Amino acid sequence: MRKGRSDKEFTRWSNLILKKGAEADIYLEDFKDIFGFEFFNEKVIIKKRVKKSYRIPAIDDNIREYRTIKEAKIINKAKVSGIYSPALYLVDLKDKKIVMEYVQGLRLKEHLLSNGIDKEIPLEIGRSIGRLHKAGIVHGDLTTSNMILNEGKVYFIDFGLSEDSEEIEKQGIDIHLLRQALESTHYDVSEELFKIILEGYSQIVGEEKKKEILLRIEQIEKRGRYRKRD
Repeated sequence: MRKGRSDKEFTRWSNLILKKGAEADIYLEDFKDIFGFEFFNEKVIIKKRVKKSYRIPAIDDNIREYRTIKEAKIINKAKVSGIYSPALYLVDLKDKKIVMEYVQGLRLKEHLLSNGIDKEIPLEIGRSIGRLHKAGIVHGDLTTSNMILNEGKVYFIDFGLSEDSEEIEKQGIDIHLLRQALESTHYDVSEELFKIILEGYSQIVGEEKKKEILLRIEQIEKRGRYRKRD
């Protein structure tokens, strides 16, 4: 494993912060500045898990290391399972960083808002989710903001909330949350989008599994309504 740079050095060589999150900060950097040589003028994404001052330092260190390893393993597993996702370049456990491919393109959210529905895109989203679930991966944050359209391919990003699970409940929640995200962001076409996504999903997992997922989503939604009444 390649030795990482210190936090002090990290601040110096990370030249553009894209996002400051509750769990991690996201930076954009030149491949050459990290690895010392050119690679097709490539840029990289650096995801660095932030320290939590309210936690005991040793516990905080262990938690951040565990989550860094877990996310890296799932990204790699998704890639092996045929999902378009960022390539891993470096996992730095000392500084709790993942250096990965910067996937250029348009976030699917913006593409859909500007261009409407091209059936092949939601079909491919459904197929990709099917491949994830078939591989025992639950993404945990399926939104069109976490999908990038690049040369006609849909890339899945941000596996920070992902986990290994084949539980029908967790898979149902995964797709339920996607449905909610579609209704929130693409409300005028959400029903059609969701229907096509499910069509693609069933092409990978089969019609019976799709029906099982839909039944579980119905149960999840009922539980949500009961909680609101309480």
